[in-house]
Amino acid sequence: DVQLQASGGGLVPSGGSLRLSCAASGSAIDDHAIVWFRQAPGKEREGVSCISPNGQGRYYAPFVKGRFSMSRNNAENTVYLQMSSLNPEDTAVYYCATVDIAPCYDGTFHRGRGFGSGGQGTQVTVSS
Repeated sequence: DVQLQASGGGLVPSGGSLRLSCAASGSAIDDHAIVWFRQAPGKEREGVSCISPNGQGRYYAPFVKGRFSMSRNNAENTVYLQMSSLNPEDTAVYYCATVDIAPCYDGTFHRGRGFGSGGQGTQVTVSS
């Protein structure tokens, strides 16, 4: 089984940028679609973006489209999330997980469908 661990979070001012990394171990990720999702205190988790196994398909939740960019390097077994124009509503713990590709295609991934709990997350805090 593949294990995933997110890193790269931190405290940034509103309008700032961060790049998150998702490192895989235990198995190669090149057969897996991957999702970034987040969970803020007291809120349901929400999918942020997902990427197809070969990286050609990239899908974004409406609330991050145009601000976030997801990529992957299968040779390095790593997935990335470049976040820009951050605002306080982006404050959450961010996780990565394997995901069923169908919810990526139909957009339901951002409602939390098609993926499990993910591994260790990384805290992103955006100050106003």
